[in-house]
Amino acid sequence: MGFIKAFAGALGGTLADQWKDFLTPPDGLAPTAAIFPAVPRGQNAGRGSNTRASQNIITNGSRVVVPEGVALLTFQDGQLTGLVAEPGGYEYTSQVPNSRSVFAGDGILASTVLTSWERFKFGGQPGSQQLAFYVNLKEIPNNRFGTQSEIYWDDAYLNAQVGAVTRGTYTLRVVDPVLLVKGFVPLTYLSTGGPVFDFSDLDNPAATQLFTEVVGSLAAAFSRYTNDPSQGNRITRIQSDSVGFGQALAGAVEEGFHWTSQRGITIVKVAIAAIEYDEDTRALLSDVKKADALGGARGNSFLQQSVARGMQAAGEGGGGAANMAVLGLGLNAASGAAGALQQPPAPPAPAAPAAPAAPAADDPVARLTQLKQLLDQGLITQDDYDAAKAKALGL
Repeated sequence: MGFIKAFAGALGGTLADQWKDFLTPPDGLAPTAAIFPAVPRGQNAGRGSNTRASQNIITNGSRVVVPEGVALLTFQDGQLTGLVAEPGGYEYTSQVPNSRSVFAGDGILASTVLTSWERFKFGGQPGSQQLAFYVNLKEIPNNRFGTQSEIYWDDAYLNAQVGAVTRGTYTLRVVDPVLLVKGFVPLTYLSTGGPVFDFSDLDNPAATQLFTEVVGSLAAAFSRYTNDPSQGNRITRIQSDSVGFGQALAGAVEEGFHWTSQRGITIVKVAIAAIEYDEDTRALLSDVKKADALGGARGNSFLQQSVARGMQAAGEGGGGAANMAVLGLGLNAASGAAGALQQPPAPPAPAAPAAPAAPAADDPVARLTQLKQLLDQGLITQDDYDAAKAKALGL
């Protein structure tokens, strides 16, 4: 009786498995889902009394839908047997006896009796397992990172070690689904009834490992970005350059943990939600902003405007060339003082001979000589010189 019962069970499952399946992705997937099972739709189409087909058997002739932006992987008894990466509709075929179907033209003897005999040897259950999974090939968003304490790196522009606490998100993409499932994804996610593999799920041990590796690569990524001459060596540009910093972080992660070459995934873009520099770094950045404000052409323009205003005041006050000479001496002294901040103290200079007495303030020749020197040095404009010359000559 037990023998008949086992055989009857095997035959019943075989007949139910003759109906073709229609496999699609499951409903209600999160945008961060990376790997998820292909599920049958409308199995048996409500026809006949044999509606309890065996689990994990894909019937020959079944249709499989591969949507845009995903790849399909098929497994036979734990071994990867197929990959479809182009969108479209496909028909499943297999030489495994359990997949044979009279509706796929395999014949009644091949698809029922022989298959039933194979199942009888396994107590009425299929002697093999067939599974299909989809892998998300789109950018997968909302992968978070953050540091609890400062990370430090050497900054070429500031010429110092800087530190910051930061947090944000990154997007990643699966670039090789075969490497991902064979080398990184835990077996739990590739088995019957397993959960959806989601990179943003911190209960996922693989996702937790990726989080730790990203945080461990942040200091190297900041260093790569800020010491890259093409980025201007400025840490202040990181928050507005999601692609550039994403490339720096992807490079640091690949160098340290081989995401692309061994796991088939890579970081695409990074959005920094917040970055808080330590006290020393904030002071350095403040000094840099002040230096930038008076650097280059802006500083030269500021100097020329100051000289012109001094020249005008000297002419209106009647001090003439003597006042302008004092102004020139003041500018030279200020320039010397700024340079002295960057140079070691010089030894005392020997006593200089007494300078000749300055020409009288009302000497027009001396005044015009000094005006000409200021003009030749570019400290005043030609219009300033002509106006002062006219005033000195009483024209």
